[in-house]
Amino acid sequence: MKIVILQGSPNKKGSTNILTEEFTRGAKEAGHEVRRFDLTDLTIHPCTGCVACGYEGPCVQKDDNQKVRAAMLEADMVVFATPLYYCGMSAQLKIVVDRFCAYNSRITRKHMKSALLTVAWNSDGWTFDALESHYQTLVRYLDFEDCGMVLGRGCGSPSMTKHSPYPKMAYELGRGL
Repeated sequence: MKIVILQGSPNKKGSTNILTEEFTRGAKEAGHEVRRFDLTDLTIHPCTGCVACGYEGPCVQKDDNQKVRAAMLEADMVVFATPLYYCGMSAQLKIVVDRFCAYNSRITRKHMKSALLTVAWNSDGWTFDALESHYQTLVRYLDFEDCGMVLGRGCGSPSMTKHSPYPKMAYELGRGL
């Protein structure tokens, strides 16, 4: 299976990265091909809502999202990896998700698998409610098959994350595909 990871954390050595690396290790051990995009390294502009794409592409903006689009359309699975920023995904990831509109139908027809890897300092039970709802809406809207979520509560620093159960959960999610 070809897996695309959209890693939306600007902190390359942070807690999101720990979960992403463990998921990747598990998925590769299971024989899957993984392609990771560290979105903070790419130049991707927000959707302008011009609809020149006709919701089927191509987008009139010529930026690094063309690489993400090509990889997504070849993939069997997408993994959304993000820290929790004010109840939602990072801006880096949200910009890419918004740009899906130029190829919504092509994504939907693929019936891709998906997963969510996320971390937050907060450990309250409601911490991920808004992000979970957003992710589940994407799953329904884009006709994804949800393979699971790793919701890293209390992962405010890499040290906290490394000593939590969440890296193992991310590894097992990748390995179990």
